[in-house]
Amino acid sequence: MNTSLILSIESSCDETSVALVKDGKTLLSNVVSSQIESHKRFGGVVPEVASRHHVERITYVIDDALSEAGVTMEDVDAVAVTQGPGLVGALLVGISAAKALAFAHQKPLIGVHHIAGHIYANELVEEMEFPLVCLVVSGGHTELVYMPEHGVFEVIGETRDDAAGEAYDKVARTLSLPYPGGPAIDRLAAVGEDTYNFPRVRLEPGSFDFSFSGLKSSVINAVHNAEQRGETVIPENLAASFQASVVEVLVEKAIRAVKEKGAKQLLVAGGVAANRGLRAALQEATAAERIQLVIPPLGLCGDNAGMIGVAAHHAYVRGKRDTLAMNAVPGLSLEESMTV
Repeated sequence: MNTSLILSIESSCDETSVALVKDGKTLLSNVVSSQIESHKRFGGVVPEVASRHHVERITYVIDDALSEAGVTMEDVDAVAVTQGPGLVGALLVGISAAKALAFAHQKPLIGVHHIAGHIYANELVEEMEFPLVCLVVSGGHTELVYMPEHGVFEVIGETRDDAAGEAYDKVARTLSLPYPGGPAIDRLAAVGEDTYNFPRVRLEPGSFDFSFSGLKSSVINAVHNAEQRGETVIPENLAASFQASVVEVLVEKAIRAVKEKGAKQLLVAGGVAANRGLRAALQEATAAERIQLVIPPLGLCGDNAGMIGVAAHHAYVRGKRDTLAMNAVPGLSLEESMTV
């Protein structure tokens, strides 16, 4: 039972997405309805607004995904959905839709961890070779995950405060840049220089954990101090300096984790994986260390249902099934998420 056609749903935050994934390798469709324009005026995602948009869009996105793939629900082997982590109201919209499809068409139901989905997006680029290490960098998550085999996750490092993506958004607000902050900072950093020399927070010797709260505070203080002294802040240089600090620590710890774990691959996952500065630094470092680097294309770095379908395929062939009693779990643990 290594073949499957899975309809997958992702609604954990502010994208409503549905995909049809064949055998965990081929995207027959991957429809994403983004809410960025709706949340821009608030400077971030408003949970209630996100949930209402999901309710409005979910059935249309399901129809579009089936139509684009050229299949019907009769062709589908299983229905997969993000169970957590995420915004509880947003998750519940996707889960309710998935349950309805599974019940009405008598299909197996599979709950998927959101971060597992981001990790498995890499399978659409390169087949996973175990053991491997994955650097997860998304809006609310910064983690180093060790995988000895499919469906087994060991979090060996995580952020103790702000995730990298959250720090990007907060620094962007300080510079009056639009939401989402990550792409805006990345664009400025590309034409700036590291003149501010912000701290590189490495924590205790040997630690794989991260901390970006102090860095964020250093950037905010630099802006406020300059304003009080009547000095001009150069946004490009400040963005470049901030990004240089984040990237240096991420790359250094990821490379060290690969070496210590004897991993065959370094995977990168999450929305911040689209950051050009991070991608360039990782490519340079892994080339120097002769480490195989796998990064999804830009279109698969953000939240999408295709990644959920790939993760679900591997759970499906292992025999994982969920009941209609499955509920949203906003704080779902990655390490426990795919046990059968």
